[in-house]
Parts: sequence; C-alpha cells; structure tokens
Amino acid sequence: MQQACRQMKCWLDQGLTMRVAVNISGLQIINSNWPGTVKDVLEETGLPARHLELEITESYVIQHLDQVAEVLEQLRELGIRISIDDFGTGYSSLSYLKRLPVDALKVDRSFIRDVPKSPSDGKIISAIIAMAAQLGLEVVAEGVENAAQLSFLSQRDCDLVQGYLIASPQSASELNEWIVRHYRQESEPAGRLLVK
Repeated sequence: MQQACRQMKCWLDQGLTMRVAVNISGLQIINSNWPGTVKDVLEETGLPARHLELEITESYVIQHLDQVAEVLEQLRELGIRISIDDFGTGYSSLSYLKRLPVDALKVDRSFIRDVPKSPSDGKIISAIIAMAAQLGLEVVAEGVENAAQLSFLSQRDCDLVQGYLIASPQSASELNEWIVRHYRQESEPAGRLLVK
C-alpha cells in the first residue's frame, strides 16, 4: 500500500487525476489498527485520501460482517473509498450492502467471461448494475478481454472496466508511460482510470 500510494502521489504531481486501488486481506482489517496504519501511510506519502481505494473480498466481508463494518466505517471517515471485490462469488447476501459503507462493487470475472454469449451471465450482470445504480454504488467489471464484452458492459452503463483489453500487468515505469500516453490523447478523458 505504501508503494502504491507513493506512486499515485507522483502521478498526481504530474497532473494525472486518478485513484489507486489496493487489495487488502481480511486479516489485515480485523487483526490490527488498520485505519491508523492507512492514515500513517497517507500522511507519509502525502497522498490525499480520496485518491485511495481499498478492496476487500466479498466472502471475507460476509464471514466477519460486524468487525469489518466497524473498520470500514473508520476508513470511510478518513475519506478513503471502499469496494467489494469478486462480487457475486460469495454468499451474495444483499442485506450486508445496507450495513457496509462501500462505494463500489467489482463484478467477478467469472460473470464477464462468457458475455455476451451467455444470456444468464448477461442477466446477472445487468441486474447487478441496475441494483448498484439504485444503491448509489459504482460498478467495476473485472476480466474484460474483448471488444464484445466491453460493448455489452457499455450498453448497460457499467461504470468502469479492468482487464487485458485495457492493459496487461506492467511495471510502474511501463504503466506510467501507458497512463501518460492514454491520458494525454484526449483533452477530456471519456472515462476514469482505475489503477490497481
């Protein structure tokens, strides 16, 4: 997280307004003073909290709902965004969504892989996007690998996508070049970049 925040601050200093998403383990959340650790990292790196997003897997959230909810609330009070990763693969009990201070749902790649060919996956994704919109949550589709998937998601107003169609895993210097090249191509970028 420290390295990601430091790199994000460099991009901000270059005029690139984005946010960085960092996966966190459930054990980090409940076995330490995680909000204090995150606050220290933000202060040390100089990164404004609004440019940091923390991702936690759905299955862990559901298994430790009360403990996780308390910590996530403390993180949100710092101004950090929270997303539920691998949404749809856990128990998918919707009751937890009203109890947790989250900003985004990341739809697991297993639902994206077969769209638009699979009508059932398409209906599930459409339902998740519609539900999230009603709850004021952002939707990120994971594992987007081809133009047909992107078109399907775009037609359903999915907020963000990530996957090999957009970019493959890269070193920080390679990613820096990619971001600058794509960010500068449009005077007003059509979408936001979610750097993970």
